[in-house]
Amino acid sequence: MRDIADLVAGFQRFRERYFGNERALFDKLIQKGQAPKVMVIACCDARVDPAIVLDCDPGDLFVVRNVANLVPPHETSGHYHGTSAALEFAVTCLQVEHVIVLGHAQCGGIRALLGDIRFEDGAGQFIQPWMTIAREARERVQAQMPSASRESQARACEQAAVRVSLRNLLSFPFVQRRTGAGKLTLHGWYFDLEQGELLRYDAATERFDVLN
Repeated sequence: MRDIADLVAGFQRFRERYFGNERALFDKLIQKGQAPKVMVIACCDARVDPAIVLDCDPGDLFVVRNVANLVPPHETSGHYHGTSAALEFAVTCLQVEHVIVLGHAQCGGIRALLGDIRFEDGAGQFIQPWMTIAREARERVQAQMPSASRESQARACEQAAVRVSLRNLLSFPFVQRRTGAGKLTLHGWYFDLEQGELLRYDAATERFDVLN
């Protein structure tokens, strides 16, 4: 695992590459600003960095990461809305053409939702309320797969949570308008880091199939 010294050395390599050998890319990004066509809503998990998994350059993706890559439903209660704010900026200001909800295997947030991660001494006061966004996914999986192994239930819940987030995306009026106008497409993807495969949700079949 990398320590702080490794990160500093990594920045120097980044600087040499993008402000030396490939300066033109950042000159363009500085002069014209960011103009990504794709937003990715991903998990905080250190193993699932969208830019690395999808092999992208700086400026290619507009990314928001949170526990379990969840999209909350649209609501205006006056609380802080980090994910909703990022979504609003991406869709209304940057006018991205695609929004990808990128789920993944071995998600700690989903494990917490299923009760496999225990919190003590007051811990979990933020994670547990946040994970209620995907409560419907847990209930559906436990009702449909009561005898399945914990691993199978977790995988099914990870994928069901992606579907919940896709539905919640459409609760935002600005997302509805752009998808209705054919200017925005929503995608549900699942990174199987155990098999090294990327799966895509097919709404017609309600299945996740390998994306080739």
